[in-house]
Amino acid sequence: MGRIIAVANQKGGVGKTTTAINLAASLAAAEVNTLLVDCDPQSNTTSGLGLVKDPERINIYDVIMGAATAEEALRLTDLEQLWLIPSHKNLIGANLELVAAERREYRLRDALKPLRERFRFIVLDCPPALDLLTLNALVAADGVLIPMQAEYFALEGISELLDTILRIQGSLNSGLKVEGVLLTMFDERTNLAQQVAEELRSHFGEALCQTTIPRNIRLAEAPSHGKPALVYDARSRGSESYLRLAKEIIEREQGQLSVVSPRSPGAVEEGSGGGAAAGDEQRSAAEGPAAPDGAPDSGEREAAPEGGSTGEPGEAA
Repeated sequence: MGRIIAVANQKGGVGKTTTAINLAASLAAAEVNTLLVDCDPQSNTTSGLGLVKDPERINIYDVIMGAATAEEALRLTDLEQLWLIPSHKNLIGANLELVAAERREYRLRDALKPLRERFRFIVLDCPPALDLLTLNALVAADGVLIPMQAEYFALEGISELLDTILRIQGSLNSGLKVEGVLLTMFDERTNLAQQVAEELRSHFGEALCQTTIPRNIRLAEAPSHGKPALVYDARSRGSESYLRLAKEIIEREQGQLSVVSPRSPGAVEEGSGGGAAAGDEQRSAAEGPAAPDGAPDSGEREAAPEGGSTGEPGEAA
């Protein structure tokens, strides 16, 4: 049965959409059938994979409201083993329409259940809010991947998400785990980034992903071309980082690395104040496909200089 991973953080601008798109693309590049579900009304994941706006197209709003099945909403992307369920701006209305609905928290889980045998991984891109849409994603998920920047405000914000996860574990989804905490837009040259990484490592232990995602101009450029970074520039530092993350996720799924439950969120706030290896074929694939002839040279991939900013990669401008 496939594993459902929600990419969630109620704080905006931390790289959720960038992570959802490129993690799913990297899993597909590892020859693993992968489904990406855009649960954000902003539809950035949908446009980031090259799908133009189409009000007539079946989308996740139709699926959640019961007007269509998840199977009917599937769209194949440019990557052979990556499928997408697109989003639509009407999804914002689901927060109100679901308030009085029966089994409102289980709508997405019920809808995705028939697809779990077909896909090994289902990645959910959540909106930057702890609303009914995010709640549906967390109830449907087996694990939560939490992207965050190496900043102290991010440490404070993550406590609210961990509190929500604990509440969901206690009432709606007892099997929900923290899949990992992923540092994005990471600049290892700064003392602040190193300090925050150490705080997270002391709190989360092995749940802190070994892979970090650097600031990278290719990650910021790829969505404007409607492509994952892996397709846009397979040799970029950003692409290589997400390929390593996909390999790490596959190894975690196979039990090589442990996945832990969250502890009390108070521990994060206090800290902010002061198995079997993957198969040869999967390991080879997770290292990434060879870059196409004429791919841009790596010289253009360096992180933005300090003081400058590339903006939030993959999120709406």
